[in-house]
Amino acid sequence: MHTFITEIRETLVPDRAARFGPLPPLLVGMTVVTGLVDSFSYLLLGHVFVANMTGNVVFLAFAVAGAHGFSIPASVVALVSFALGSVLGGRIARHFGHHRGHHVAVATATQALLLTVAMVLALVGAQPFGTGVRYALIVVLGGAMGVQNSSVRRLAIPDLTTTVLTLTLTGIGADSALGGGMGSKSGRRLISIAAMFLGALAGAASILHVHAAVPLIIALAIVVVVAGVSHLAGRSNPAWTHVDD
Repeated sequence: MHTFITEIRETLVPDRAARFGPLPPLLVGMTVVTGLVDSFSYLLLGHVFVANMTGNVVFLAFAVAGAHGFSIPASVVALVSFALGSVLGGRIARHFGHHRGHHVAVATATQALLLTVAMVLALVGAQPFGTGVRYALIVVLGGAMGVQNSSVRRLAIPDLTTTVLTLTLTGIGADSALGGGMGSKSGRRLISIAAMFLGALAGAASILHVHAAVPLIIALAIVVVVAGVSHLAGRSNPAWTHVDD
């Protein structure tokens, strides 16, 4: 229990001298962003994800088979937009990846610009969204999440992928006492799951009871905070900003 609580504390409130500095709680925030954005896309853009590409591949198969409520063009556009965003994220990592603080600041600032466009589209678009606005939102959000995932992949912080929870859940079971392990990192892994759940819950509740654009407004606010914190925290080049060899 002590180790479990310590893992939660070190993830949410890491020591200044911690290996990854402030990045773990920042990535927890980005996991909330994923839940917010995917709740928006699935509920309002027609059974499509803009962050979870595994789901889109499955949805594409459903659409090809003729299942009702799924769209071949929407799934393809989401996949292509995400891939293009990943290319952009890779370019950012190539130029700024030697300094984690600069890397995260530039990547999240880029993501914030794309989320701003999406937020404006959601605010001015009539409900339900017309085809043009719908596909524009898929393109912009898919690109934003591609940038995020490419950047997080470069950071390579264990159990904080911000999007994929399948391996996180697998790790909890496989490393548990029942699975023959020691339960290592279960605290951090559960935080990731909770962050995704809370983001999706807040997104769905906002869409159903407040306004369609609210999930994107919250997501944008989180991303802006992450960009600001990573920039400010990394200005003096502390140890966590240096990429491991």
